[in-house]
Amino acid sequence: MQKLIVGVSGINAIDNPGPGIGVARSLKEDPDLAVTIIGLAYDAMDPGLYMDWVVDKSFIMPYPSGSSEAFIERLLYIKKTCGLDHVIPNLDAELPLYIKHSRTLADHGIKTFLPTMEQFRLRGKDQLTAVAEKIGAGLPQTRVVNSLEALVQAVGEIGLPVMVKGCLYKAYRAGTLQEAVGHFHHLVAEWGYPIIVQEVVTGDELNVVGVGDGTGECLGLVGVKKICTTALGKIWTGVTVRNEPMLAAARAFVREFRWRGPFELECIISPDQIYLIEVNPRFPAWVYLATGVGLNLPSRLLRASCGQPVPPDNAYEAGKLFIRYSYELVTDMTNFQQAITRGETR
Repeated sequence: MQKLIVGVSGINAIDNPGPGIGVARSLKEDPDLAVTIIGLAYDAMDPGLYMDWVVDKSFIMPYPSGSSEAFIERLLYIKKTCGLDHVIPNLDAELPLYIKHSRTLADHGIKTFLPTMEQFRLRGKDQLTAVAEKIGAGLPQTRVVNSLEALVQAVGEIGLPVMVKGCLYKAYRAGTLQEAVGHFHHLVAEWGYPIIVQEVVTGDELNVVGVGDGTGECLGLVGVKKICTTALGKIWTGVTVRNEPMLAAARAFVREFRWRGPFELECIISPDQIYLIEVNPRFPAWVYLATGVGLNLPSRLLRASCGQPVPPDNAYEAGKLFIRYSYELVTDMTNFQQAITRGETR
């Protein structure tokens, strides 16, 4: 395969890490791929801007919540100045923009491998009931509410404790009605309606990452059990698992929805039930674990996007430990100055 220039976003390798560095490392470590990694950052303080052994060159991007024209123009500028064959976006907020403008980008020689907008909407927590039914998973008792009165009624019907969730982002546990009301107001102020009220279920917290080819076939799956998480719920320590009901649900997800691109299913597994908690339409921050156990999912995505053969082997070993750690990087101040003044590094 010829050398490819690949843009990777989500390179904010902080205490709430994005998936980008794990994706970039995975692409770099495929011995049969020749890639140049272009980091796409939204802040000059993103550590990935300065990790030059992983990211070859970086650019500051305009926020996707702003002008879509400015966003696309920035990508075309990168294409013109240093080349850009493919982009792997890794942040929820930017995915609708990439999906909407995928044809425009393709016309300029920039490929993506993403779900459709209809598929992307499945990530909404108000859509999980329909998703769970189709993939043979359960769903905790759930109410979708659009008013304080409906929230109070939902808490009464479900019973405490409950989870109070924004439609797209964030979730809080409430042990009292007063806590639930406080979380409700906070989430409405930040994300708007609807708000989801959900039963708290107990069991093991398991996640599965995978890639769908868009025709109903899976290009690989890896499951993980959370051992230690951050305050925001990000996996800090985990171990690979082969929970067959969860893997079967993930394969059904790809098959039923003909999913195209990366995804993560967040689940709670009890002795007699698998509960679907969340669908993420991107690689998770722990994606490098899959590469570490022999299934390089970012590489497989890139190969599928380029029409190249994907390795048929989907086996991986359970019981492999994943540990995230902090690291201090000392670099020249020039890089930071370039990021601030020019919007790019190296």
